[in-house]
Amino acid sequence: MREVTKRRWRVVLDVALGLFLAFIVVADTLGQRTWELVAGLAVVAGSVATARRYPAVSLGIALVGTLAVPFPYGDRVPVWTVFVLVAMSYQAALRMARARPAVVIGGTVALLGVPVSLLVGPDGLGDWGSMMAILVFAGLSPWLLGRYVRVRGELARTGWRRAEEMESRQRLVADQARLRERARIASDMHDSLGHELSLIAVRAAALEVAGGLDDGQRDAATQLRTSAAAATERLREIIGVLREDAAPVEPVQGDLGELISRARASGLLIDSTVDSELAPPMVARAAYRVVQEALTNVAKHAPGAAVTVRVTSTGAQTSVTVVNAPPPAGPLPGAASGHLGLIGLRERVRLVGGTLSAGPREGGFAVTAELPHGASPVEETPERREAADDAVGQSTSARALELARRDVRRSLIQAVAIPVALFGVLLAVSGIAFLYQWNTSELPAGVYEQLRIGQSRAELSLPERQRSARPVRGEPPSVPGAVCEYYGTGRSWLDNDYAAYRLCFSDGKLVSKNWFSEGDS
Repeated sequence: MREVTKRRWRVVLDVALGLFLAFIVVADTLGQRTWELVAGLAVVAGSVATARRYPAVSLGIALVGTLAVPFPYGDRVPVWTVFVLVAMSYQAALRMARARPAVVIGGTVALLGVPVSLLVGPDGLGDWGSMMAILVFAGLSPWLLGRYVRVRGELARTGWRRAEEMESRQRLVADQARLRERARIASDMHDSLGHELSLIAVRAAALEVAGGLDDGQRDAATQLRTSAAAATERLREIIGVLREDAAPVEPVQGDLGELISRARASGLLIDSTVDSELAPPMVARAAYRVVQEALTNVAKHAPGAAVTVRVTSTGAQTSVTVVNAPPPAGPLPGAASGHLGLIGLRERVRLVGGTLSAGPREGGFAVTAELPHGASPVEETPERREAADDAVGQSTSARALELARRDVRRSLIQAVAIPVALFGVLLAVSGIAFLYQWNTSELPAGVYEQLRIGQSRAELSLPERQRSARPVRGEPPSVPGAVCEYYGTGRSWLDNDYAAYRLCFSDGKLVSKNWFSEGDS
């Protein structure tokens, strides 16, 4: 039902537009030549009827209508061509997926306008310049504006959908990184807590068989051993459930000193200060993971860079800072970072109640963690998760949106700058051609005075070119059957009341010569 309603409204709008343009044609051509009225109505009907299904054809019909501009109309300018071209150019730009057909059609019409202007236009190239000005401002400008609106609409419809898809994808990847870190934490718990429970079970078993105990004490030792064994088995089952949801990972092994020593042996230049004796086990493991991930990123993205590692513990918290200088040879080509390790680190740090920050610093990169002792995990909210992901460079959709906005701004600038630039070029070329034609079509006054009726055309020394820009009023009646030529009189082109010489020939002989100006009635 909604589609039917939309279709009906489209028909209504098309009919209304067609009636409006037809009214413009009738009002502009009322009392003028009949062929212009018929041609104008045909252009309106053809362009409006094909606007939605065949926008390129509609644009072509509207552009062909501008070929009526060079025809002589006296003092009147065919305004209807401007209205039709503005409306159809804008409509076509909204519906055309590619710009090439519009460029080809516009260029073809512009080239066709040259012979039409020279053959039928009273001002020759000047009429072509007028037609080109209409093509630029009534055709190209609305088309570029429509193109801008189309691009903006496409971004509004598809850009956000793409951003949502990318957001969902990156959220999935981030969740996988968090799950991987939790699996690593589970491995740490299994190795540490399981070991302690095993020791308790061993000591309880030894106490159970020790001498000097009465039956009650021996039963208590038996219950302690059984409970420790059951706790160990229960822990193994829980850890197994956690591990089923994530890929296998290597647990944290060794201490910070061993980690830094292995990194140095692999070629990293590390200046370290490590003091983590006061850190609880979970905090110490979190500090280990921060240093491990930071050194891995240095080796991957900043080879050869010097690294400074600082780990300090007090009674209240442990601070970890890993800073690398800019790499001497620049980052490795193609070594793009997905920041998954940093997302996992943030989850590890959050679970011990700490905070993590990571970002560029003085050309290098810095990773800093504040790990309080005995704090509870920081509550995870969607807003806090999004802010933390953005802090470690996960705003992929934001970057895509910024690029889309940049494209929209560029298309808007093009819609304004291109017509202005083309008009400037057109004005310059037309001005040069006009001045050249003006100066090379001038007939000296002395030569004109020496002309005599009856002289042969071959005997006369006349300019090679005729004057195309000549007065449109004040011309004397022409001689029947004679061919007339027009030449300049030497007046400046800045003079509004400029004049022209008219020489009429019949059978190759001069039959009349006249001087007339714009101000003559």
